[in-house]
Amino acid sequence: QVQLVESGGGLVQAGGSLRLSCAASGRTFSNYAMGWFRQAPGKERELVAYMRTSAGSIYYSDSMKGRFTISRDNAKNTVYLQMNSLKIEDTAVYYCAARATLGNVRDESKYDYWGQGTQVTVSS
Repeated sequence: QVQLVESGGGLVQAGGSLRLSCAASGRTFSNYAMGWFRQAPGKERELVAYMRTSAGSIYYSDSMKGRFTISRDNAKNTVYLQMNSLKIEDTAVYYCAARATLGNVRDESKYDYWGQGTQVTVSS
């Protein structure tokens, strides 16, 4: 089992920044690829960013490229999502998720563990 706990969400003005953290406990964190997803009201959950166990493989959804940065610190069992130039449409609940297998990074069914989510609200 892996337990994931997100933190760092909150209210920010458009153009501002937030850094989300996802702390993992349980099995060896470094063995898992990590993803950040988000779900806005009335919308389906979508992939924000993905990072494999090593830093060599990172993926961002198009609307996040250049604004968001995913990183991980395996020594701290934590994955981060730095969000800059936030827009009102970035308002959502953000989730981190862990997966042991490779494949389609957008396939939510391949993620083994999920956090409870943290709310990010961007105001005008």
